[in-house]
Amino acid sequence: MGRVVLGIVLALVLAPLCVLGWFRFGHPPVAVADPQLPFENALVKTPLHARIAREQPEKVPYTADEPNLVAGAEVYRDHCAVCHGYHNKPALFAAHMYPRAPQLWEKHTNSEVVGVSDDPPAETYWKVANGIRLTGMPAYKQALTEQEIWQVSLLLANADKPLPPAALMILRPQAQAAAEEPAGKP
Repeated sequence: MGRVVLGIVLALVLAPLCVLGWFRFGHPPVAVADPQLPFENALVKTPLHARIAREQPEKVPYTADEPNLVAGAEVYRDHCAVCHGYHNKPALFAAHMYPRAPQLWEKHTNSEVVGVSDDPPAETYWKVANGIRLTGMPAYKQALTEQEIWQVSLLLANADKPLPPAALMILRPQAQAAAEEPAGKP
């Protein structure tokens, strides 16, 4: 009986020490190219979704009208496109992030969903305002106004629908560059 108790005590002491040593000497997968830890996705996404569901706003205070969608496109261009890409122009380094930054103007595989257009605007609002730890997604509630966060959230919720031409012009940098070229230039 004494050996069983001693075995249990040793296991309770040695197991945490082994895990601590594994972390201390740099063995966990921390580089972007490293494989995921077992259950890593569940350990991160389950509490994230629970917290968003608990804290997201209940009501969307703005409408998805042309002025708000155009303003949202400007916010997106200035703060989001570098990681999440433009229409038909993915961000160059997004695939080299971990987790990969979603390209918000691409359709999901085997789906008509574009980016996060299947998420309610209030969920996207929460993510933009608060950011997501360990993903590279910053919190914008100190950098953007509440209205700007709602405008970009409404834009992304409507990414799978026809957008106003002025918003599309902002979201398609090649069209914007062509419009800005001086007349008469070859």
